[in-house]
Amino acid sequence: MSRATLAIYGIKDRTSLEFPAYIHDHNLCLMQDGCVLQYLQLERYTRRKYDNRLDLFLEELIGLGLLDLPEEFDLISVNAFVGNAFISGGGKLRFEAPILSVLGEALEPARAYYQYSDRAGRELHAYNCSQELAHIASNIPFYGSFRENSLLIHFDGAASLSNFSAFHFYQGRLRLLEYGWAMKYLANFFNDNALSFAMLGAQPGEHTSVPGKLMGYASWGRYDEGIAYWLFAHDYFKEYWHREAEIIASARKELGVEVDSFDNRHVFWQDVAATLQRIFTQELMARIRALQQQTQAQYLYYAGGCALNIVANTALIESGLFQEVFIPPCCNDSGLSLGAASLLELRKGNTICPHTAYLNNLGIEDQKVPISDATIEATAQLLLRGSILGICNGSAEAGPRALGNRSLIALAGDAVLAKHLSQDIKKREWYRPIAPIMLTSVAEKIATSPVNHLAKYMLLDYKIKPEYAGSLTGVIHANGTTRIQTLDKESDNPFMYRLLSYLYDRHQVLGLINTSFNVQGQPIVHTAADAIETSLKMGLDGLVLNHQLITKDALATYKILTR
Repeated sequence: MSRATLAIYGIKDRTSLEFPAYIHDHNLCLMQDGCVLQYLQLERYTRRKYDNRLDLFLEELIGLGLLDLPEEFDLISVNAFVGNAFISGGGKLRFEAPILSVLGEALEPARAYYQYSDRAGRELHAYNCSQELAHIASNIPFYGSFRENSLLIHFDGAASLSNFSAFHFYQGRLRLLEYGWAMKYLANFFNDNALSFAMLGAQPGEHTSVPGKLMGYASWGRYDEGIAYWLFAHDYFKEYWHREAEIIASARKELGVEVDSFDNRHVFWQDVAATLQRIFTQELMARIRALQQQTQAQYLYYAGGCALNIVANTALIESGLFQEVFIPPCCNDSGLSLGAASLLELRKGNTICPHTAYLNNLGIEDQKVPISDATIEATAQLLLRGSILGICNGSAEAGPRALGNRSLIALAGDAVLAKHLSQDIKKREWYRPIAPIMLTSVAEKIATSPVNHLAKYMLLDYKIKPEYAGSLTGVIHANGTTRIQTLDKESDNPFMYRLLSYLYDRHQVLGLINTSFNVQGQPIVHTAADAIETSLKMGLDGLVLNHQLITKDALATYKILTR
């Protein structure tokens, strides 16, 4: 047995604000012999969305025994464009590395020290990992080592030395192709663009939530060539902060549009959002196509926050450029520790174990509760009566999307119910769609195109055949697509698979609404206590907690008993 690997993404932010600024989504991973032992997105523990304060909580996690560090471990820390700095709040864990000036193809040696008791400490075997490498390696826990002749791409707002990087894995070796900031303007459409913020009414500190909102909003509009020229001529209005009136005046003068405010129900702004999305997709596809032609790569591994863009992902699949495309469920910064840990484990000669998405397990008690037929039937009957239920089973999902273990579920064929769940219960904006979960066999029957394995992680959208659309009105976007999550087999998610099978076989229910178990602006629930408290606040009709159904009437009593 080799030494365990502790991987952290906990680089100190440039500023200490009430919200994450340059750095967000701190996380950690403990891996040994190629298998993830523990993983945590910090926000799930602290209950602060996108939390970037791992330095303040790492010693607490160790001291409480939640992070079960073995006596011997190696450390790898993920770099960021703001620097390398990491020292835990009490100074017990220190990490130092030279500032990266050139992006490399391997891990860099570093220095680290761990004071594991009042009178004893030790130097650690330590390494520094760029975000670029950690992003692309976040695929490895889910898909295994890179296949021969693969193109590896990271694309996000900002990493260590770039926002877009490309590598080629050929003859067992990783070769850097390019890195830089030339694609940053595209990523900025979704997280750092004055026009986007104005259209959505986003405030300072909401930059981490703007990407998801803009993707949803874009589905309401249509691409317009005149708008595209207008955007290009003004450099996409990316620096027009506090100059919203100038954007409106320009639209009125140059496009003849009768708008006098950023009313997001106005079709013009919806078309602007759709046009930004089209430009993003087209420019990204052009870059990837050029890299594929350069390398003749057969496979693509893709990660970074931009890999959450389902429209661009779908275009990638439909292009046929690659035999297969791989994207991890935690392709944004939440997967950085998993990627870094995997790289160090491979360096040690370990084979990486195959993992499910349900890795967020730090602080979660491992309860082996069997799934009873009675619970499946009772849950189904509540759903058929129009109930909205919470699901909190086992470990939580890695990444930003609920995949059936920390979900809110309801019938997918009721648009009124979907609106109530999204806008009234979750407090989300009117324009944001809700996704369905269904069996892969059902998805293949109702979708107009073949169902790709990436649907397992809710990373693609599909058009629905007209004869089935009426049964899914609650989850179909304004543009006629829906972001399906699929389950291939029972081992993917035993409870949800059995529930979906029961509903389809007995009642011809195609799928269920599946949205994250949280109120907007709050992290997804993590523990049983989180789930019970949030269920009561939301007024849910029931909660499935570790495969046991708790009805609404019993929830308050259950909370008292579990204090």
